[in-house]
Amino acid sequence: MKSVLLIGLGRFGRHVAEELNKLGHEVMAVDKDEERVEDVMSYVTSAQIGDSTKQEFLETLGVSNYDLCIVTISSNFQSSLETTSLLKELGAKFVVSRAARDVQAKFLLRNGADKVVYPERQLAKWTAIRYSSDHILDYIELEDDYAIFEVDMPVSWIGKTVGELDIRNAYHINIMAIRTNGSLEMAIKADTLLRADQTLLVLGHTQDIKKCFRIW
Repeated sequence: MKSVLLIGLGRFGRHVAEELNKLGHEVMAVDKDEERVEDVMSYVTSAQIGDSTKQEFLETLGVSNYDLCIVTISSNFQSSLETTSLLKELGAKFVVSRAARDVQAKFLLRNGADKVVYPERQLAKWTAIRYSSDHILDYIELEDDYAIFEVDMPVSWIGKTVGELDIRNAYHINIMAIRTNGSLEMAIKADTLLRADQTLLVLGHTQDIKKCFRIW
């Protein structure tokens, strides 16, 4: 369990608060809009109404005591930038800030953000990849152009073992797990037999995965 300071309670911020709550983390939620703060009270540990661009206010929150600070302000980039900078000045251990464009990300990283997220861009990319192919069931982008795909079992692989296909050497990808009737099997061995009713979770460079499964 981590202690999280979440600043900005727009739609994205509220979703982040809900998911953090489901994961069992302690969340302090902050926004200058009273109505937004009231809307999240049922699924955060505590909440404060205040202006995060004011150093005096942030000092009252004990920023350095949190394991993670997340800035999800979307309506005013200047406020997001000032908040990010102040958090780091006050000793925040790790700051994740939201950006809409590359230029915003550059400013945020230069002014204290440890990581930057692009929720709209990331969702758009996921949607395009997920629904532009008939056999992609899920997609998670990792760093350095690597990704995890969940894909239907290729017809030519059915009835063969992982060892026979030599997938790692032939395609430079790894089978992380096999899903059968909703259950994941993580212990993949050379003699694991592949069946038509299964899906694969594969990890590798995005271009290698696309080439292997003919994803264009």
